[in-house]
This record gives sequence, C-alpha cells and structure tokens, in this order.
Amino acid sequence: MNIIISNQSDLPIYEQIAESFKEKILSGELSGGELLPSIRSLAKDLRISVITTKRAYEELEKEGFIETIPGKGCFVKAKSTELLKEEVLRKIEEHLVNAVHMAVSYGIEQEELEDILSCLYEEGIDHGK
Repeated sequence: MNIIISNQSDLPIYEQIAESFKEKILSGELSGGELLPSIRSLAKDLRISVITTKRAYEELEKEGFIETIPGKGCFVKAKSTELLKEEVLRKIEEHLVNAVHMAVSYGIEQEELEDILSCLYEEGIDHGK
C-alpha cells in the first residue's frame, strides 16, 4: 500500500494516513470489501507507532469509510455511489469556496472566475483528467 506521510505537513500523521485512504477509496483505487493492511503491518511499513495507525483507522471507521470485523481485519465499507459522490462534491465545494474568497479579495468578477473554471474543466476533459 503506497501511503506517503510528511513531517513538514500541518496535518498530524494519523490524519495524513486517513486522508490518503479516503482519496484511494473515493477514486476507486480501493473498493468496497477490500481488506486493508493490518494496523501493525501498516505501522511497520510507515515506520510509525501502532497507536498512530490505530487512530487513523478509528477516524476512517467513525466517518464510515471502513469497517472492522473482529478476528478478520479492517475492510473498505461498501458505500452507495451516491454517498461517494456526495463526499467528492463536498471536497470540491471546499476548494471552490477558497477560490471564491481569493477572487473576491482581489476584485475578480464572478464571470472571470467562471471563465477560468470553464477553461480548466475543458483542459481536464481534453487530457483525460
């Protein structure tokens, strides 16, 4: 499992791990029912405390991304496509709120911002992103 953590990040390590798993789940890289690495195994691979890994898994479970089956391990929770889409839309909205705040603070008109978004979206479509 390829998870990258950074000591320079403002996020605590457990949040970096949880965010990495969320991204993999939301992108479809990890699918419902898939077994995650054991807490000990992941901690060993990342060279971090088992407590930190356990906390990341607890956060993921609390948010409904994974489920723990005693004696079997932690699995990606099978979610409906609609719930996954809502989570993605929420993340996009967070980024757009930041863009709107920046645009307003620099006097960029809504039409200009919409043009930028349209251009970026078209470029993404053209490049298969």
